[in-house]
Amino acid sequence: MSEQIMLNIEGVNKSFGGLQALSNVNIQIKKGQIYGLIGPNGAGKTTLFNVITGLYQPDTGKFELAGKRYSPSAPHEVAKVGIARTFQNIRLFGEMTALENVMVGRHVRTHQGVFGAVFQHAAARREEREIKQRAQELLDFVGIGQFAGRTSKFLSYGDQRRLEIARALATDPQLLALDEPAAGMNATEKLALRELLVKIKAEGKTILLIEHDVKLMMGLCDRLTVLDYGKPIAEGLPSEIQKNPAVIEAYLGGGH
Repeated sequence: MSEQIMLNIEGVNKSFGGLQALSNVNIQIKKGQIYGLIGPNGAGKTTLFNVITGLYQPDTGKFELAGKRYSPSAPHEVAKVGIARTFQNIRLFGEMTALENVMVGRHVRTHQGVFGAVFQHAAARREEREIKQRAQELLDFVGIGQFAGRTSKFLSYGDQRRLEIARALATDPQLLALDEPAAGMNATEKLALRELLVKIKAEGKTILLIEHDVKLMMGLCDRLTVLDYGKPIAEGLPSEIQKNPAVIEAYLGGGH
């Protein structure tokens, strides 16, 4: 595995009024890792995701992707830099087909713009064919290629999750940020999701993952950070995290 640092954040703070949601958070994720964020409800995991991906503006913090500084000023700017994300609640275009949903994600890497879309010159038509082809390839990759023409709202829950991941991958991200992708899944769907994430990692992608299923995280992640009340309380290998007294107390309370 390359030792290149894919994501480096230092001194991240975020408050909402008088509530300190994040306090001096530092994380380093190496290229090709599956890196997990865990912690009790309200620990600040999604807030940190929202800061990294530009939905929230940090009060302070340094942000680097693949060694280059970036400013998490807006989600579309962060997507251009190379970070794509999914959300805890599924956010698909329900009336579009699966293929069209992925094509929307791909347009962040297109070049023809409004002029090409209006006048449909040869370069624009060629690029649209390439977008469609790449979208179909990604649907095949995540295992739902046979549903390319199906309206997304009629897909099963697990397939909608896969579609969200395909749409995120369509942006050609350097870092794929997944917010509770296993939420609401049964055991069979979680196993299939685990296999998909391992497959994505094998393609050289780096994954940042929030998930409440600690068992899934321990068997999947290369390293983890544990947040509690917006503060990092532990960082390390899954085997180290499982034995950490501060983590045990955060999840189970004192005396355990």
